[in-house]
Amino acid sequence: MTKTDASEIRMREAVKADVPRVAELIMHGASVQKRTPDEIAAEAQDPVYLKAFEAVSANPYNTLFVAELEGRVVGTYQITVLPGMAERGRIRAKIESVHVAPETRGRGIGAIMMRHAIAFAAEKGVGLVELTSHKARPDAHRFYSGLGFVQSHEGFKMALSP
Repeated sequence: MTKTDASEIRMREAVKADVPRVAELIMHGASVQKRTPDEIAAEAQDPVYLKAFEAVSANPYNTLFVAELEGRVVGTYQITVLPGMAERGRIRAKIESVHVAPETRGRGIGAIMMRHAIAFAAEKGVGLVELTSHKARPDAHRFYSGLGFVQSHEGFKMALSP
């Protein structure tokens, strides 16, 4: 597969019109729920995603980005800047919901997005970038390790609502 040159990718903040495509990308990457393309397209139209986008956009510490290739959104990630007290007040950034369209995986788009995320974080004065990846995604773990991320902690979650 041909690698995509970084100059071919346009990184930008997501806008309201991107919401259905971003939702589709996230669902394509979900490791726990497998759905047909028609089910994904229908689910992506649910107003809950627009509501979530509005909440993310309203928070000055959150930014949702999309990656465009030839005018089509082919990737997305969300980054949250987290001020804190630990480590003498070092600012952290958490990268979440990193997804690349299935038809463009393996072309280096994810690496372009992660370089963008790291540069964005550095511009915000961030001293540490962190992310989590579902245990069922070993390919993603190799990808992040290859970019220099280290599996330094064991994560825990507790769902409070469905």
